[in-house]
Amino acid sequence: MADKDNSVNIKKAPAKAERAYHHGDLRAAVIAAGLKRLAEDAGGELGLRALARDVGVSATALYRHFPDKEALLDALAEEGLRRLGALQAQAWLKAGGGRAGFKATGIAYVRFAHDEPALFRLSFTRQMPDRKTEEAGDGGEVAYNLLRAGVGEVFPDAESADAAALHAWALVHGLAMLILDRRVTWSEAMVERVVGLTFGGVD
Repeated sequence: MADKDNSVNIKKAPAKAERAYHHGDLRAAVIAAGLKRLAEDAGGELGLRALARDVGVSATALYRHFPDKEALLDALAEEGLRRLGALQAQAWLKAGGGRAGFKATGIAYVRFAHDEPALFRLSFTRQMPDRKTEEAGDGGEVAYNLLRAGVGEVFPDAESADAAALHAWALVHGLAMLILDRRVTWSEAMVERVVGLTFGGVD
């Protein structure tokens, strides 16, 4: 009788696991699992079935949040942009804003790429023109707003704020990619010096 009870419990476990998730919990759990796979193995599988196994639900349970793998990758890329923006905002505030804050956001950008290379690459290689939904806003909005604010502080007389912002972005993104592609060896001191050439002047 005990054996029969155990078999019934085992069969019911997946359904119970799926019911344990409510509202946005399952979506958040899958994104967290995807980020974990990215951090542990850049070449790891990021399919819906693999992540469903990671969180203990069936693949069909994920379709409500992610209709296909492309939607899942877009969500992971969005989260990467959100994290980047949050880190830059923290760096800006810690440095006290102004020129020092602008420089700190540039350093934070390159450091994020160095610390989370797979997520950084994914976030900037996805084409997501239609990705905005009720569940996901634009994760890069914070980062861009800080960029424009910093440009106003450092280049108040710039003829084109957009051109100045693009110049600053190109500098940190190019440096980040050179480091990720191992064309340049990572060094915090080097990053501070190079970023300082554009972001607030060299100390």
